[in-house]
Order: sequence, then C-alpha cells, then structure tokens
Amino acid sequence: MAISLTPAAARHIEKSLKKRGSGIGLRVAIKTSGCSGLAYALEFVDEPSAEDHSFHAHGVTIVVDPRSLSMLDGTELDFVREGLNEGFKFNNPNATANCGCGESFAV
Repeated sequence: MAISLTPAAARHIEKSLKKRGSGIGLRVAIKTSGCSGLAYALEFVDEPSAEDHSFHAHGVTIVVDPRSLSMLDGTELDFVREGLNEGFKFNNPNATANCGCGESFAV
C-alpha cells in the first residue's frame, strides 16, 4: 500500500512546513463528511502515532493512519493552480463517486 506525491505537491508541503516552523510532514486522512460520505482531511504532523504508516517522496513525509490507508492506497496527491484557485488534488483510484462540489467522495 502506498501514497505518492507529485513534485508540485511536495514543494507546497515543504514550503508550508518551513513557514509553520515545525513538523515532520503532512497527515492525510479520511473523515465522514459531505454529500458522498467521505472527505479528505489534511493536517501537519509533529509526532506520528506508533500505528501510522509513513511515505516519503521528493524530500517530504506523508503520514496515514491504518483505517484511512485502505481507502487511500494508490492515491497520488497533487497541488494544482486553476485560474485564481489553487489547492491539493487527490487522484484516488479507489473513489467510485464524487459529489458535484468536489468536496467529498465514496469508495
């Protein structure tokens, strides 16, 4: 099981960690939310839990809890700019449906 990052996502995470001044990486998790039932949750990680899985790419660490990992396996995290908007984009092969607003998904 694995999660990957594009170079653009890694640069944005690295820049955000430097601006924050601390942290070992970014936690990617799944929470119950939205029209389709699930949503991605991101937060900085200062200290991973013993059961967490860590993935390293382009000098950046991604941390995922075991429950979320099964729904995130094979996901590529990208950082995109579309017009005036920018943000993370999840290319998740496990998602079977996405809501119209793009904030939630189903597996």
